[in-house]
Amino acid sequence: MSIVLDLGGLDSADLAVGPSALSELMASLHVLAEPEHHPEAADWAARAAAADPVLWEELSVFAPLWARFRCRLFFPRTLPLAASLDEDLAGVAALPVEDFTELVAPGVLGTRGPVPPPGELRAGTSSADDYVRRCLRRSYARGELARQLVASPTDLRDRLLAVLRAADSAFFAEDWRSLRPALDHHAREVRNRLTARPPAAVLTELLPTAARFGPGNRVRLDKLQIDEVKVSPRSLVLVPSARVWPHLTVKNEHSSCVVVQYAARGAAPAGQLTVRDLHDRLMALGSPARMELCRHLLGEPITTSELAARLGSSEPQVSRTLRTLRDAGLVRSTRDGKLVRHRLATDVIRRLGHDVLATVAR
Repeated sequence: MSIVLDLGGLDSADLAVGPSALSELMASLHVLAEPEHHPEAADWAARAAAADPVLWEELSVFAPLWARFRCRLFFPRTLPLAASLDEDLAGVAALPVEDFTELVAPGVLGTRGPVPPPGELRAGTSSADDYVRRCLRRSYARGELARQLVASPTDLRDRLLAVLRAADSAFFAEDWRSLRPALDHHAREVRNRLTARPPAAVLTELLPTAARFGPGNRVRLDKLQIDEVKVSPRSLVLVPSARVWPHLTVKNEHSSCVVVQYAARGAAPAGQLTVRDLHDRLMALGSPARMELCRHLLGEPITTSELAARLGSSEPQVSRTLRTLRDAGLVRSTRDGKLVRHRLATDVIRRLGHDVLATVAR
């Protein structure tokens, strides 16, 4: 499963790279709402959550907007990118009501299902009633936000802006001051690379689980979604983040640009797995025979013939099992003179639970 970005027809004028304060605030709020997905940020999340307990209750009301299906409102819509969170929030406040509703309604629903146009999301219309019911089926919190959006989008916007400004004062402004310099530096490096190399090549370098795909300038992003996105004639905006990992977010809904928010270098651990790699590791451990062999690999390094003798199997059969485990990255083999010794990659096994969570969350 993957999202394929078709970058054909883009030139340097169609590309923008830079941190976004509003997108980073959204990523930070997601960490606070779902801390179990982000154990690496546990200390920061605990400090931020304790900053203002009253604010926490209000943030919970709007949490569906920064859940897994990120609300498009929090991502850039125009170029150049806003210079500050105040500028971002002023842009939200200045949106026509119809545009605000169009950006927020899919985020409230929280899925790729159809959403009525803003003109039909008015209290008392059958389209609005059906939309609220669909949101309510997703969760009570989403249903309540849907009711508020239909009843008065301007009131909902005012309340949301007040919450975001309060979050900025409580914890985000200080965090952003420390995070932004590294993100700015990263963005400058990426812009320099884009002047010399095609966008598809740079994108595959930026994203550990991205790969060139098929003919032309197409890049496959490893996610538990299926989509193909033709970027041109829109712009492509790359938004590096310090808080978004393990997620990789692609927002394709707006007519102005396609946005990719990704973990900047240093914000994500090395060795991220693709869905296929994860599948291979889990399948390799799913066989009782291979699991038994792993037990013998857990102690001292051991040769194929020694393993065969212990297991009462033939050396070719043990070799095939070892190859499956080694191809999945679960066994390491080293040569010692004429002998090849094998050992279980215990660090890889230990990480597997976290890798499962990170790959699914991406």
